[in-house]
Amino acid sequence: MPAFRFEAADPAGQISQGVLDADSARHARTLLRARGLTPLSVASVQESSAARSSALLAPRLKAAELALVTRQLASLLAARLPIEQALGAVVEQAERSSVRDRFAAVRSEVIAGQTLTQALARYPRDFPDVYRALVAAGEQSGDLASVMLRLADYVESRTALQQRIVLAFTYPAIVTVVATLVIIALLTYVVPQVVSVFAQTRQELPWLTVGLIAVSDFARNWGWLVLIAGLAAFVAWRFALRSPSFRLAWHARLLRMPVLGRLVLGLNTARFASTLGILTRSGVPLIRALEAGARTLGNDALRDTVDEAIERVREGAPLARSLAAGKRFAPVMIHMIASGEATGELPEMLERTAEQLSQETERRTLALTSLLEPLLILLMGAVVLVIVLAVLLPIIEINQLVR
Repeated sequence: MPAFRFEAADPAGQISQGVLDADSARHARTLLRARGLTPLSVASVQESSAARSSALLAPRLKAAELALVTRQLASLLAARLPIEQALGAVVEQAERSSVRDRFAAVRSEVIAGQTLTQALARYPRDFPDVYRALVAAGEQSGDLASVMLRLADYVESRTALQQRIVLAFTYPAIVTVVATLVIIALLTYVVPQVVSVFAQTRQELPWLTVGLIAVSDFARNWGWLVLIAGLAAFVAWRFALRSPSFRLAWHARLLRMPVLGRLVLGLNTARFASTLGILTRSGVPLIRALEAGARTLGNDALRDTVDEAIERVREGAPLARSLAAGKRFAPVMIHMIASGEATGELPEMLERTAEQLSQETERRTLALTSLLEPLLILLMGAVVLVIVLAVLLPIIEINQLVR
């Protein structure tokens, strides 16, 4: 039975919204009238949700919401509830309308005879390839509940690592923005006000003050042009990244950078190893697991390395040797995979590798941000000190002349 999203008014004039199951839109209006409500609008959740999912600016499921719903589904399926009832319970418990609509549409697809994997495939922006591959593995093995539990752990751990890295760089970013705004305010407003006093004295100004005046004049007269040029360069760079060849070259160069490259490699490698581990543990064939894992990589150079490794694995080469041929993945990961292949414990080794790489990436991020914070403060202090000295030096000279 399909689901319909409605907006109706009660006898007191209060507007209510929600989702109900009905055979048709007409049947949905009849059910609303039976509740004493006046239907204002009734639309199929399946159609409207699919349309919004394909829209560029449509709201997407947040990672935290996806993890929560996945864990709810796992618990309900472990209690041996049918998938339709489990999805219905998720719809009732959802707080955000977009989550409610999305899973109501998925439930309608399942009731219509589609598998859960096929229903999720209609919304690829909300349910990535790895998610759907694990759900498919759970449906094929008949143990969807345990697979959903591992999937919830995977989504939560992946989200937690990203959030820790973002939070680690939040304070340095705030300090940089505040420092930049303070310096711009000093150069465009404070310095001209103070320097105008020196112009009346007609004294020879120190070179530091002359330089500060020149920088202040440039910021006031041409600062807007610098801002426009910076925005244009950023937009041009973003457009250039749409070219596969340019994006591949940029991503390869990014991996070779001294500090940032190791962070990018660590984050992508941890994500890839975690994905590969949970897929192989759930019974997904290695080739399919590698294809799904490659889609989780945000770096095209690493993705090309995995694609080349897939071809070697198809030809019968071991996974460790196939990944090592690209010379981009960390040696510790290659050795752990080789050990897992030798002992028959590849999923365990992959998950252990993912945990180790995640901890190492987080440790490097914290070490980098702990160095960035004092450096940014010192840099801001040095710039402000130069501005203050440039303003004070003429004042000191005037006092000496008066004496």
